[in-house]
Amino acid sequence: MDKQAIIEKVKTHLQDGKISCQEARKLAEDEGITYKDMGDLLNEYKIKITGCQLGCF
Repeated sequence: MDKQAIIEKVKTHLQDGKISCQEARKLAEDEGITYKDMGDLLNEYKIKITGCQLGCF
């Protein structure tokens, strides 16, 4: 997993420094990583998730 490349993609979806659950899940699927890995990565970079739908993050 190329963390930096994923974070750069995440940054294109940020609004007020946050990303929606739906967008985070879609990016995880596109990058072939688990929701947990995406959540861990977002936590590492202190990016908050909004509108969590499944309690994954």
